Amino acid sequence: MDALIRAAEAAADVAGAAIRPLFRAGLTADLKTDQSPVTIADRTAEQAMRAVLAQRFPGHGILGEEFGLDNPHARLRWVLDPIDGTRAFITGRPVFGTLIGLLDGDTPILGLIDQCVTGERWIGAAGRATSFRGRFGGVPGCRACPAVAEAEVSCTTPDMFGDDLPAWTRLSAAARRASYGGDCYAYGLLALGQIDIVAEAGLKIWDWAALAPVIEGAGGRLTDWEGRPLRPEGDGRALAVGDPALLAPALRLLAGRV
Repeated sequence: MDALIRAAEAAADVAGAAIRPLFRAGLTADLKTDQSPVTIADRTAEQAMRAVLAQRFPGHGILGEEFGLDNPHARLRWVLDPIDGTRAFITGRPVFGTLIGLLDGDTPILGLIDQCVTGERWIGAAGRATSFRGRFGGVPGCRACPAVAEAEVSCTTPDMFGDDLPAWTRLSAAARRASYGGDCYAYGLLALGQIDIVAEAGLKIWDWAALAPVIEGAGGRLTDWEGRPLRPEGDGRALAVGDPALLAPALRLLAGRV
């Protein structure tokens, strides 16, 4: 695991080196087929990460948001999102992040969230406590919050829910306060005890593969809206809670069983 973590950190380092000079540089963005934006920073960072990981572990698979899947039959597969939160990136907000996950089959065993502008990095690994370093401080570990009514709840945008918007409305109305924006950064804040619940929809595997080890290593839970582990073939609806006591009531609210 130590060698895997070193490789993930090296990949995050080269991604950050590619991204930082382009932050607030007035980049134009192209639209992909799903109408999500992509920039030269996304593509360059992913290519840099792929080169590092392929050199260190040539037998591993690599799946990236921008360039697809290499070595599809490998049991160990790196999952990369060079800039999770491209909309934040192109509008100059430092709440995007680089995501690096490692799956053993369908199970995430290693995850890294890196915010290369603020210098913050979370690392989670199976069987280990989540680590964090950042210039603004913060101690890794989810906080105790057993009641939804006392919880800080977050999502990137209500627009992501579509027909599931009533579910989000029930959850956010029952919480102490709701906040928006942040993409993967919100999950990092949950692992620091700043946010208690994150509920989202429409996530792809590169959006969540790195998050599970970080959240679980900080004492939280990340599931689908049925309380099951997230899987590549899932529907993209995710629920993260810092205090495991929040999981059952949050699931009931999302399902309308209240």
